[in-house]
Amino acid sequence: MQQGATIRLFQTGEHRCGYFVERIARDLLLDPHDANVANAYPTALSSGFRRSGDHVYRPHCPGCKACVAARVPVAAFTPSRSQRRCLAANRDVEARVAPAQRSDEHFTLYQRYLAARHAGAGMDNPAPEDFDQFLRSRWSQTRFLELRQDQRLLAVAVTDQLPDALSAVYTFFEPEFASRSLGTLAVLEQIRWAQRAGISHLYLGYWIGDHPKMAYKARFAPLEILHNGRWVRRN
Repeated sequence: MQQGATIRLFQTGEHRCGYFVERIARDLLLDPHDANVANAYPTALSSGFRRSGDHVYRPHCPGCKACVAARVPVAAFTPSRSQRRCLAANRDVEARVAPAQRSDEHFTLYQRYLAARHAGAGMDNPAPEDFDQFLRSRWSQTRFLELRQDQRLLAVAVTDQLPDALSAVYTFFEPEFASRSLGTLAVLEQIRWAQRAGISHLYLGYWIGDHPKMAYKARFAPLEILHNGRWVRRN
């Protein structure tokens, strides 16, 4: 945030947790209509917030601290043996950074991904405007990191580019190529992108150690987590 600038912070109402259905969640939210939101975003990101559409939010749940902000210091990152195998198995996949403009190709892949991975969860029949409202923003510097094999689109990692960080917003990929570990490959390619650009961190959103779909982030070591307002290395 620019020096002297202020931005209002709201607390949402209680709602069902998206990770643990038996829990109640609520969020802190930066005022999405404030002209300072783009300037506040880098500081907010380093304070545990993340972006969804035009909203910059952070979990603020009663009685639960499961969501832990996580990031990778990319200069210190070394791929593990399994991650090296993933890279080797995908030598034929090209990563390219593209403008964050929805195409029919992007949207069709997004539909297939949601139908396969989130069937019955309320996300599996999206309209084009749902894609835009969830993944893009009027003010963020967002890019699509595309993974292609012989021009065929296999995955898209929606990524925000900030002066000294990348933020992984969301990744969707071709369900029929699950054996390629495209989610892992997308993170590895985002780390490579940050390394080439001299960017210090890749933010991975929230690590949830006891959730099967969110615990994978600990495999990108060293992982830094936000603990009591300070970034500390978990491993």
